Amino acid sequence: MPLFLDQLTRTLEAEGDGDAAGGLRISGPPGGDATALSEMGVSATVHGGELLGLGYTVDQVVHDYGDLCQAITDLAVERDAPFSVDEFRTLNRCLDNAIADAVTEFAAQRELELARRQSAEENERLGFLAHELRNHLHIAKLAFAALDSGRLPVGGSTGAVLKRSLGSLESLIDRSLATIRDAAAASSQPRVFSLAKFLADAGRVAELYAADTGCALRIADVDPHLAIRGNRELLSAALGNLLQNAFKFTHPCSEVSLQVRTSDTWILVDVEDRCGGLPVGGAETMFEPFKQGFDDQRGLGLGLSIARRSVEADGGRLTVQDMPGKGCVFTLAVPLHRLE
Repeated sequence: MPLFLDQLTRTLEAEGDGDAAGGLRISGPPGGDATALSEMGVSATVHGGELLGLGYTVDQVVHDYGDLCQAITDLAVERDAPFSVDEFRTLNRCLDNAIADAVTEFAAQRELELARRQSAEENERLGFLAHELRNHLHIAKLAFAALDSGRLPVGGSTGAVLKRSLGSLESLIDRSLATIRDAAAASSQPRVFSLAKFLADAGRVAELYAADTGCALRIADVDPHLAIRGNRELLSAALGNLLQNAFKFTHPCSEVSLQVRTSDTWILVDVEDRCGGLPVGGAETMFEPFKQGFDDQRGLGLGLSIARRSVEADGGRLTVQDMPGKGCVFTLAVPLHRLE
C-alpha cells in the first residue's frame, strides 16, 4: 500500500505539471488498455500474488484497495482538502487498474495452484493403483512359480494364494472402474471377520516372500475368538504391504515375525523385521507418498502410505517403532471385536 500511495502521488504530480504521458507510464491508461504493464500494474501484480500466498480471498484483494480509497476520501474530508474532478478521476483510474492487475494475477496464480494440486492428487491416485496392481501381480507370480515347479498341488494352500491374488486383482480393477463411475463398490462395506483366519491368509503370502528372500517367518498363535470389523480386502492389502516391506529390507538370512497383542479396546498386529534400524528422520517421513525410508529405488515409495490410508479408513492406526541397530516394528492397530 505505501508503494501504491507513492505511485498515486507521482501520477498526480505528473498530471499537475501537464505531463499526461508520464502519469500514464506510472499508473496506466483508463481500463488498463496498454501493450505493457505500467509501473503501478507491475507492483499490483506482485501484490496480488503475495496476497494469494498469505491465504487471502479475491474479495479481500478488492476490499484491500477499497479500504484505501475510503481512507483517502475520509482524510480529505477531515483535512478539508476536497478533490478536483480530475484528481478524483485519477484516483479512480489508479485504483481500477491496480485492482484489475492484482485480481488478474491472484486468479492466475490460484488456477495454477489448483492445477498443480489436482495433478499431484491424480498422480498419487494413479501411483496407488499401480502399486497395488504390482503387489497382487507379484504374489500371483510367486505362487505360480511355486506351482509350476510341480512339487505342490494346485488345490493346496499355494493354489489358494494364487486364486486369491487373481481375485484381488479383479476386485481392484472393478473398484477403480466403480470409482470412475462414482459408484460405491459392494465389497467396500465393512464386516466382522476372524483375526486368526485373516492372519493365516496373510501368513501364506508371507511364506512366499520368505522363500523368495531366504529369510525365516515366525507367526505367533492367535486367540481364535478375536475379530476385526472393517474392509477385509483393504486391511489385507495393508498388512501385505507391511510384510512385503519387511522382507524387502530385512537383512539376508534373518527373520520377520508377525504377532498379536491386545488391550482393552485394541488389537495390535506387529510386523517386526531385522533391517538394522531406520535412517535418521525416516520414521517421520516414511508414511508420506513417494517417500522411502531407505535409499532404495525399486519401488514408488507408496506402500506404507497406502497401508496407513487403508487402516485409518477403518478407524485404525498404523505406526512404526525404530529399534536402532536391530530393526523396526510396524504396528497395525484396529478396534477390538470378538466372535460370538
